[in-house]
Amino acid sequence: MTAVADLMDYAEVVERFDPVLGLEVHVELNTKTKMFCGCPNLFGGEPNTHVCPTCLGLPGSLPVVNGKAVESAIRIGLALNCEIASWCRFARKNYFYPDMPKNFQTSQYDEPIAFNGYLDVTLDDGEVVRVDIERAHMEEDTGKSLHVGGATGRIHGAEHSLLDYNRAGVPLIEIVTKPIVGTGARAPEVARAYVTALRDLLRALDVSDVRMDQGSLRCDANVSLMPKGESEFGTRTETKNVNSLRSVERAVRYEMTRQAAVLAANGRVTQETRHFQEADGTTSPGRTKETAEDYRYFPEPDLVPIAPPGEWIEQLRATLPEMPAARRERIRTEWQLTPEELRDLFNSGAVELVEATVAAGAKPGEARGWWVNFLAQEANSREVELTAMPITPKQVARVTELVSSGELTNKLAREVVKGVLDGDGEPDEIVEKRGLKVVSDDSALLAAVDEALAAQPDVADKIRGGKVQAAGAIVGAVMKATKGQADAKRVRELILERVGQ
Repeated sequence: MTAVADLMDYAEVVERFDPVLGLEVHVELNTKTKMFCGCPNLFGGEPNTHVCPTCLGLPGSLPVVNGKAVESAIRIGLALNCEIASWCRFARKNYFYPDMPKNFQTSQYDEPIAFNGYLDVTLDDGEVVRVDIERAHMEEDTGKSLHVGGATGRIHGAEHSLLDYNRAGVPLIEIVTKPIVGTGARAPEVARAYVTALRDLLRALDVSDVRMDQGSLRCDANVSLMPKGESEFGTRTETKNVNSLRSVERAVRYEMTRQAAVLAANGRVTQETRHFQEADGTTSPGRTKETAEDYRYFPEPDLVPIAPPGEWIEQLRATLPEMPAARRERIRTEWQLTPEELRDLFNSGAVELVEATVAAGAKPGEARGWWVNFLAQEANSREVELTAMPITPKQVARVTELVSSGELTNKLAREVVKGVLDGDGEPDEIVEKRGLKVVSDDSALLAAVDEALAAQPDVADKIRGGKVQAAGAIVGAVMKATKGQADAKRVRELILERVGQ
């Protein structure tokens, strides 16, 4: 086994080797019940309370396919530009694992419901990479093992293990790419971007909550290396259940540097599963990787084949929402955003909020500024999600309207928004209660201007002498006197009028 320290510099890796990726993403569907029984499909709960004879594999129990799960599988396949099988069936994947109560997993093998598709992935700099999809097939999730004792939380060194079968039987779609080649130094970035794009697509379809932190979206990252100039794929490793976007990128990068060091030392890469260590970004050996023959697949005798009619497939195609890539391009064009602004908008998680604010009457730039900047900072300081902030897009749109009409300055608008966040009422109510409306009466403003000029005669003389930039000091004094409620632009105009400029 290669020590963690035996790594090759990344620049040397991509100079000497071509990486080959294969990404397998498991998606837990958000159906109400499990894949083959009526148990609730809920995250968590008291251990072994969401179970029945069927998902526990007890003698005499028979499975029934979840129709909603089949519908979701077809919609996912269509969104990934896949062909949908006119006839397919389930198979038994046989292997012993303590959290599989039946000692086999009901899955699909050589007859998946969706196959031969693709997903176009946009990298941070705008480059588009097409990732070909081998298949998207239906299966069921396993239970969960809790290893008690030991330092790592894994079975090695544990005193004993506990089993929770609540998750056993939860509907899964496994999406498998074809080998991803030709990405070179950008392979880790491509892996992250692909999982990101897939997560966004699944969220748009509303077939899963895609919570990587809860395991409803998990990625197995297969990595191998080919010496430059060769075409035969190297031996791959499979880093299992990587559960964050950043970790997908780190796991691929680490495996490239580790495998390259093994090959450079005339060693052989072992075909195995590996575990990703979040703490230091390394991987560690799991078990020797099985081949398909080891699983002894055979058709599931207790389930009838699935033959979705063509008319139903087309009906489901009509339900597909605007795809994320098309949406990004539409928003970029309509709102005239730079690639960097578009990236920041989507990374902030504020797209729906901004769209709703624009729909309520705000201009795109104003709506984006409030949500991506001010409100995002407020959410961070309050340690809540942006979507959980106690302010609606309609209320934000009203604030932008008050600013545009000249009734509020930007500074006063922030006070109004904070008032809404504190539960003090609607924007107009807060303006009235706190007396925040802009002072627009010229007579009141002139009195404040005269007072400020009298207090700073030397500044007034500089302005009269042609140094109009000195007016900023007088503007500041007036704004202070009016508690920030004056229109700074109008104040400046009055100052210049008063001193004859």
